[in-house]
Amino acid sequence: MKVINSSDISPFGGLNFVLKEFESLHLGEFLNENLPCLPAQSKYQWKDILYSFWSIYFCGGDCIEDLSGNFKHHFRQNPFLKIPSPDRILERFKNLSFPKENFTVPRGTSRHEFSFNDPLNKLNLQILNKIRFNKDEKLTLDYDNTLIFNDKKDSRWSYKSKNGYCPGVGIIGKNVAFIENRNGNSDAKTLQVETLARMFSLLDQQNIKIHAFRADGATYQMNVIDLISKNVEKLYMRACMSDALAREIANIDNWEEVDLGTEMGYRGDITFTPFVRTATRNKTLDQLKSYRLVVTKLARSDKQIDLFTNEACKYSAILTNDYEMTKNEVAYFYNQRGAIEKEFDVLKNDFGWNNLPFSKLEQNTVFLLFTAICRNLYNYIINLFSSRFRYLSPQFRIKKFIFRFITIPAKWIKNARQNKLRIYGDLHYKT
Repeated sequence: MKVINSSDISPFGGLNFVLKEFESLHLGEFLNENLPCLPAQSKYQWKDILYSFWSIYFCGGDCIEDLSGNFKHHFRQNPFLKIPSPDRILERFKNLSFPKENFTVPRGTSRHEFSFNDPLNKLNLQILNKIRFNKDEKLTLDYDNTLIFNDKKDSRWSYKSKNGYCPGVGIIGKNVAFIENRNGNSDAKTLQVETLARMFSLLDQQNIKIHAFRADGATYQMNVIDLISKNVEKLYMRACMSDALAREIANIDNWEEVDLGTEMGYRGDITFTPFVRTATRNKTLDQLKSYRLVVTKLARSDKQIDLFTNEACKYSAILTNDYEMTKNEVAYFYNQRGAIEKEFDVLKNDFGWNNLPFSKLEQNTVFLLFTAICRNLYNYIINLFSSRFRYLSPQFRIKKFIFRFITIPAKWIKNARQNKLRIYGDLHYKT
């Protein structure tokens, strides 16, 4: 077999179409204008730093060292960007971090370490406004925390018996809208009302109106629900079982049989006023509100009788202020928030969250935010490109997109004083 070498051919020719779309959005100018000014003698602008960083994930890399080890020599002739070293990128990221803040709670002795970065959260929302949000669309915001296990110098022991971080993440559709990092010993329930207040404040500053809010049982707190109800039209959250809740469930008289796929169950609803005991203790009974409680029950396999309901059943309750949907529609809409777990899987395995580069919480917060922006840009790119290239689908994860579109040989050539991209393959892409 004879081998003939051809110089300057990149195996990642499809990346040029992605970068061209970024330029069509004027993303490079936007980054240079909205991130801190770099020294005049700086060789690389924010556009070069972030285009290069995001290219790692658009080309199948999983850590920042891939830029110099696997990709840099393929991008030498690329007219869209100049490639800095990984160390230069990491140094710029460090400069964007803010010192972490320490908190304690009244009934605990633990120190809770939180990392905020409002400027980068604001930048992310501004980019989302450019690429995704329709002001007339009714937006649904899902909030949850996820554990990122790691052995970083400052990571703390989590309730999963491993060291790590526990960031709180707000997601609208498939787009990350907010990130606030916290150490592993701070669970989702701790100081959540302050976290959500910061999130809603940022959304309001960018004129992003949230129609519906969904969350798990960690949000089932009186002050949290009060805050949410002031910022959204509809709320849906898991109600935590208590004796007061169980007694209310015992009063439901409109049970209807429902098919849950693998088994049959029953579903009913009732008006419920939660947190009466908390309000009595705090002398805030005037702040109590009534909500709709949608309950699904299943027969227990062990036949153990519940003391309050006098039934051998397991209960799942959803608290909402939505009285328009049917019981089944409320349950179906709430259960759709299960997709947020898939988004965490995508962020961890496709966009680097499992490979944090820094040893400090606040610096890794910058990394989480920039990779989340990359995830949001990928959502935009795959939806746009799938309308122009028949072998793509909006449902593709980035690995499949790379195999179908990015990995095609290409070479930049000079012709008639212009840079032109020569593709060595069959790529029927509508420009």
